[in-house]
Amino acid sequence: MITEKRKETIKLIVAITILALLLLFVVIMMIKYEVEGETNMPYQLSKIVIIGTVEGVETTEKSKEKWNFDIYQNNDVYFYIDQNAANVKENELIKSVKISNIQIKNAPQKGTIRTYMPNSESGRLYTYDEQFLVEDKLEYKGGSNSNSSNLEIGSKGGPVLIRFSNSNIGNYVSDKDKEIIHNSTLLKKIKATNEEIKFNVSCDFMIETTNAKYQAEVNLNLPTGNLDEEENCYLEKTDMKDIVFKRVK
Repeated sequence: MITEKRKETIKLIVAITILALLLLFVVIMMIKYEVEGETNMPYQLSKIVIIGTVEGVETTEKSKEKWNFDIYQNNDVYFYIDQNAANVKENELIKSVKISNIQIKNAPQKGTIRTYMPNSESGRLYTYDEQFLVEDKLEYKGGSNSNSSNLEIGSKGGPVLIRFSNSNIGNYVSDKDKEIIHNSTLLKKIKATNEEIKFNVSCDFMIETTNAKYQAEVNLNLPTGNLDEEENCYLEKTDMKDIVFKRVK
């Protein structure tokens, strides 16, 4: 026959066991969230496209030679954000998208990294003008349609653009070439290798909707190809498992 004292002991053991299981479940969910983050956001980063190019920019210095170029290696990054129809709430829209805390973690052996926003003037998508340098952060406001020149993203999704440019790689001065082709052959002309110009950049990427904010760290190794062998390089990334978004206040 079970005594009252033994009954109380059994109840205590059961209670402690249930509490321990609950705590274990909470810990597991916390670890899962740290690893996976938000897995069903209303607006998701669905694709990143990176286009790597090389171009020569005419110097302002007077020269007797026909060609006098500063060599730039550019990496144009397109972040595509799409609506998650299965989880977006009624009237929930994109309020803004911010790229901030930009850090060059592994600087190139040759050149200086500068970050540019799209050009708001007519002509080229990007220009090497001080007014278009990204100093602190780059913010796209939600609008009726995406317009990179005006730093707007569609309130229901669209692309966000930014350029990471390696300038001051070298200078090419010559009278020998009849024409100049703006691709990686310019690197060969100044004897710069892919190993010498590669770098790593990280940034915080935030999607703010009318209901919540989500942020992730993005790391990019640039350029994405081997410009010793390729004239230009292109990468389309659709697997976002390494980019973990978490809700922020």
